[in-house]
Amino acid sequence: MLKQLKEIISLAIPAVAEMILYMLIWVFDTLMVGKAGGQIGVSAVGLSSEIMYTFINILIGMGLAISITSLVARSMGENNSKKAQEFANQGIKLGLFIAFFMFLIFFIFSKTILKSAGAEVEVLNLGKKYMRICSVGMFFNMCSNLLSGVYRGCKDTKTPLLGAFILNVINISFDYLLIFGKFGFPKLGVEGAAYATTLGNIFCFLILLYKSRKLPFKLSLKNKINFKEIKDLINLAVPSGLQEGAFSIVRLLGALMVMRLGSLAFSANQIVITIESISFMPGWGFAISSVALVGHSMGEKNYKKAEEYAKGSLLLASLVMGFFSIVFLVFPHHLVGLFIKKSEVDVIRLGTICLMIGAIQQVPMAISMVLGGVLKGYGDSKLPFKITLFTNWGIRLPLMIYFIYLNKMPITYFWVITTIQWSLECIILIIFYKRKTSKFKKYIEV
Repeated sequence: MLKQLKEIISLAIPAVAEMILYMLIWVFDTLMVGKAGGQIGVSAVGLSSEIMYTFINILIGMGLAISITSLVARSMGENNSKKAQEFANQGIKLGLFIAFFMFLIFFIFSKTILKSAGAEVEVLNLGKKYMRICSVGMFFNMCSNLLSGVYRGCKDTKTPLLGAFILNVINISFDYLLIFGKFGFPKLGVEGAAYATTLGNIFCFLILLYKSRKLPFKLSLKNKINFKEIKDLINLAVPSGLQEGAFSIVRLLGALMVMRLGSLAFSANQIVITIESISFMPGWGFAISSVALVGHSMGEKNYKKAEEYAKGSLLLASLVMGFFSIVFLVFPHHLVGLFIKKSEVDVIRLGTICLMIGAIQQVPMAISMVLGGVLKGYGDSKLPFKITLFTNWGIRLPLMIYFIYLNKMPITYFWVITTIQWSLECIILIIFYKRKTSKFKKYIEV
């Protein structure tokens, strides 16, 4: 088990660091915009980012990219690099089409999208500019996700980490220069944050593309479309993407309901979501690494090894997110205060309460994320989707509609509801995971 833990750590730490770095883009955009523009700026960036990242994660980040990782990993586990190459090339072709389509949607219909989301006039005007500029960067972000999926399938999590590092260096640097107008650069506020994010995503993609020469096979767009392999990718990507959609769309609908409570509640909620994202990114990192490790083991027909990877990933993810849970409980006021002007005392007070409630759900969230990744490594993306669909659309959304939308209860109810949802999802996943692995018991016990 110690050997497996070391391998999990060596593969997961770059993946965890990569996820944290990607989320830091949102964190620093929110932090600097909050300091420069207060509630309105935070609301504009928060709502626009929430909408864009929701659909990007559904279609690419937790959909097609995860499918590529799983199929490439299993092919490499079978020592079939040619098959892995085919899955990678076909997946990238499909992903490029999706990425370009989403770019057009966000660029052309930015105002319509935000208006439909119920954005107030001031938020709408700022958010429209932010979304239109960021749509260019989001195209390159989706392309980077596709390449990262290939790298992870080849057990390389360091190259995607390098790309995320470059992205953050450029994003943070230009955030400071363009939001506040430092060293002779124009003071652009929210628009400056959008330009910084776009530049970072372009450079991240270029780095990943350049490094692709070191993959064990060559990436190319010249090969003919193979509909069988496209079908295999879609068969795994659709349930995986729908699982992310079942979670992300409900989260987005929740954000729209919170918007009806006013900019105070929305900005406080958005700040807490941003802070919490620093915690659940390690969970996603361990989940993604478990897809690759378990997938490789299944390709090798080594079920005992797959089980050990699963248990090790669960342990490490729970420890990391458990640590963040303690931090959120001990320093909530200080953390929220980093993201907003000190004069916004009501936002800080409300955000502090929400963050303390959110601390409770960190470990259940870690377990849910990793078990979902493990099951995808087994080649089953339908079960995690069904469970996520039930807990989000059957539990979380109805409670949100009743308490937030209809009765306009305080924003603290939002966080109580999410804690209930994650805890229930954790319990159900554990039960079904044990049933799923029981069929491998005779191999595991050998």
